[in-house]
Amino acid sequence: MIRYTLACESGHGFESWFPSGDAYDEQAARGLVSCPICDSHKVSKALMSPAVARTDKGPTGKAAPDTSDETPVTAPATTQAEAAFPMIAEPERRLRALLRAVREQVTRTADDVGTRFPDEARAMHYGDTPARAIYGEASLDEARALVEEGIEVAPLPPAPDDRH
Repeated sequence: MIRYTLACESGHGFESWFPSGDAYDEQAARGLVSCPICDSHKVSKALMSPAVARTDKGPTGKAAPDTSDETPVTAPATTQAEAAFPMIAEPERRLRALLRAVREQVTRTADDVGTRFPDEARAMHYGDTPARAIYGEASLDEARALVEEGIEVAPLPPAPDDRH
């Protein structure tokens, strides 16, 4: 099995496993490889670092020199996803940063009511409890019912790095 780092024409980065390099080429040629974010079939291999296994024996059969005290050098990155996919386009980086900021602002300033969200939102809407900023969980059906009742709700954007 081989793992490829892939990117679509929009710059979305993702990884996928294939039985071999030829299997990737064949699947890509048949249009079977697509971006999980935008469903584009214009996908190509991204620049990757090879995974090299360390061996304790050199070519002569003697123990290889110990290099375990060497510190690996890595480039700084703002998030794990950006480090894994350096080909992400600048507009998407800005969008991810904005979504992250919105999520952080909401979670910092609002009360997490968890699965009680639909009941809490209704209670505030109908004046049974004082209005305040809340966030929590609701099923799609519960969210639709709130909207149909005239209760303004909006989904909290997921953390951009938690999509995969």
